[in-house]
Amino acid sequence: MAQNKKATKKGKKNGATDEVPSLPDTSQIKEIRLKWQHTGKSRPDFAVEPDQGQESVWDFPRPPIIQRVQSELKVMRGDVLLAKTNRAVRVIETAGAPTYYFPPEDVKTAKFALGDQGSLCEWKGYSQPLLINDEEVGWRYVRMFKAFSTLYLWPAFYPSMVDCYIDDKKVEPQPGGYYGGWVTDTLTGPIKGGPGSQGW
Repeated sequence: MAQNKKATKKGKKNGATDEVPSLPDTSQIKEIRLKWQHTGKSRPDFAVEPDQGQESVWDFPRPPIIQRVQSELKVMRGDVLLAKTNRAVRVIETAGAPTYYFPPEDVKTAKFALGDQGSLCEWKGYSQPLLINDEEVGWRYVRMFKAFSTLYLWPAFYPSMVDCYIDDKKVEPQPGGYYGGWVTDTLTGPIKGGPGSQGW
């Protein structure tokens, strides 16, 4: 996909540059966004009913949205601190566990190598892998669709590769290994990622 020459302006507090390389909402991208059967408006019959204080991933919306996080988030690899913040945001989307994004200034960026351009998310844009010893432990978005441009260069992490905590409580990885959602005991599912869930 050719890069759009236009760029979206953004403030310096969220990244190292004022320009966000932007992607166009092409007809192909719009078609991909429309393919999803579930959009958070109603739960399927197989969804688990949440108890008080829990969230159903089937109540999360599609298109996804960004929410501020009140808790303190921390990421460790062994005894090495990689990131710590109380200014995180999360992205929630129907059927998936939330993904959590850290302000770049709250991440120990010197501990990571940057991989080549990664996968394309039809909502957010093109990702770039964050590597430690050639292992992909997280990602950040480097070319963005306008609706999610505030996440430009904000790192996110895979709980399957590093230890991720919300208020000192360790989270579990989203099923399947492909997605980077953080699973807590406050979520009910089933959660996208396991066998047979590709169409969710």
